[in-house]
Amino acid sequence: MRMVPCLALLVCLGLAAVTDVLANESFPSRPLTLLIGFNPGGSTDIQAQVLAEVMAEDLGQRVDILHFPGRGGGNAAAMLASSQVGGYVFQYGHSNPFVFTPLTAVTSYTIDSYRFVAGVALEQSAFVTGPDTPFANWEDMLAYGRERGDLIYVTQSQYDQLLIESIMEEEGINLRILPTSGGADMAPLIINGEAHFAFSGGTHSGYTDSGEMRMLASPTRDRLMGYPDVRTLHELGYDLEMHTHRIIVVPADTPEEHVTRLSEAAQRATEDQRFIDVTESRTRMPVTFINEDDLSALLAAQTVQFSEGLQGR
Repeated sequence: MRMVPCLALLVCLGLAAVTDVLANESFPSRPLTLLIGFNPGGSTDIQAQVLAEVMAEDLGQRVDILHFPGRGGGNAAAMLASSQVGGYVFQYGHSNPFVFTPLTAVTSYTIDSYRFVAGVALEQSAFVTGPDTPFANWEDMLAYGRERGDLIYVTQSQYDQLLIESIMEEEGINLRILPTSGGADMAPLIINGEAHFAFSGGTHSGYTDSGEMRMLASPTRDRLMGYPDVRTLHELGYDLEMHTHRIIVVPADTPEEHVTRLSEAAQRATEDQRFIDVTESRTRMPVTFINEDDLSALLAAQTVQFSEGLQGR
């Protein structure tokens, strides 16, 4: 496995005339590209490095990694939608860029632009603070924010920003927003004390044991697998949640047999001890395989819920 230079982008996405060979080839007959919508070093990248290795062994072809950060994975999703190489480029990351971002921003894609090959893990997102902030729990953070008049917050996506803005509006606290393109960019801002708290999709798992990050709350439906003492937003009194999956996605026109082959490789990856270890031990997320039909239904339902929620704002 090797990293793909961004200069090779057009080649990787196959925007040249390659469709004439797709119908006659046995998939996969050449290396594949795993697209990540975040910078290297975050929890998505940590998982993807192992996922690419395991899937490459199953598929019999190298799986290279291409990072294309921005808009919480939305830039990569837009790139993927324009891919014309029949599944040789697939994206790995959380589900929000596909079900939420098109509802809140002008995008070149919709949920119908994709096939959702498989879900492989349940994201364990959290709100975190650094080692030296003058608070260690959610209530004390709110009290500190009211005393100061504002709090500095590090966001990674439109969804987490909308969620926290809704909460802070209810609490009467102003927010100063620092946007980032992923957990790798969020971490130093929190550790160095440049912000009071932040959203983390899973990067916090590499910093909590050392005390460089402290957990404040979780937006997930249930308490986090790796942090059972951390309260959810529901438990803190908010009727809000963020229930996202780590998924594998291809463009909607990907041939059926290619989707089936990728799905089989993804399912076997969730049974491989290397992927289980990096997911459950290092990033502290439960491995949860979801097939295409069930995942598509789940994401379609989430899109409806998000749309209704946005109309109510």
